[in-house]
Amino acid sequence: MTKKSQDASLTGKVVVITGAGSGIGRALALRLAGLGADLALSDIDVDSVRATAVPCEAAGARVRVDGLDVTERETVFAYADEVGGHFGKVNQIYNNAGIAFYGEVAHESFKDIERVLDVNFWGMVNMTKAFLPHLIESGDGHIVNVSSLFGLITYPGQSAYNASKFAIRGFTECLRQEMLLARHPVHVTCVHPGGIKTAVARNATASEGLDAAGIARVFDKRLALHSPEMAADTIIDGVRRRRARVLVGAEAKALDLLGRITPVGSQRFGTWMSRLIRLAPRPGTTT
Repeated sequence: MTKKSQDASLTGKVVVITGAGSGIGRALALRLAGLGADLALSDIDVDSVRATAVPCEAAGARVRVDGLDVTERETVFAYADEVGGHFGKVNQIYNNAGIAFYGEVAHESFKDIERVLDVNFWGMVNMTKAFLPHLIESGDGHIVNVSSLFGLITYPGQSAYNASKFAIRGFTECLRQEMLLARHPVHVTCVHPGGIKTAVARNATASEGLDAAGIARVFDKRLALHSPEMAADTIIDGVRRRRARVLVGAEAKALDLLGRITPVGSQRFGTWMSRLIRLAPRPGTTT
């Protein structure tokens, strides 16, 4: 299939994107609008997603905008039915909404851990379960779940985030197998972005005693290597090719390989990197 014919295949397709108010979600919306898709865009910050909708509409897309908390299961199921009724079908969903949290296991609260899992993992589950019947009915469905580089390797100070992103990976890979076994017309892709310049790190919270803003500055300066637009292009290309897994960035590919070759070695690397860039306190310190 040529690139031109692949682009044309998006014309008139209905695409749902969560976390569309900024970062990768906004970049995906703009790219997909330019490729002819109609969009159902949501974010917990409705003003931000309204701002995303403006250039998408200017590109010719039909756009529905909603403020949506993906942790509210009944609301998500009602939203899926409303989107299906509004457009008449749903072809693709991009489960992109997520939050970050910095904190060591010994110091983070249960509430902090639960919040990360509620948004990142259960939000994705809620959206997937709510939209799956619509995607099957479309006859040409695709589910894209955004995990992380930290869904491939672990990193100290990120236990809750790591857990949520590994859970997304496991759920998504199993879902893909089930769609194949049932011969449903739904493709499934798990995305693992590396360092992307988004608001997720800047909006992250942290355990008491940690400077969330300072950690975010370090992330932006030393780890945020790629633009959201680069990530969106890589993801869309992977979806076009019906890839089971999409790695965004050379660092994601390299560390995925390291984790496959030597899982313990990848843990040592994460510990070394944490000390090097001071994203987590050294043993015996409180800063």
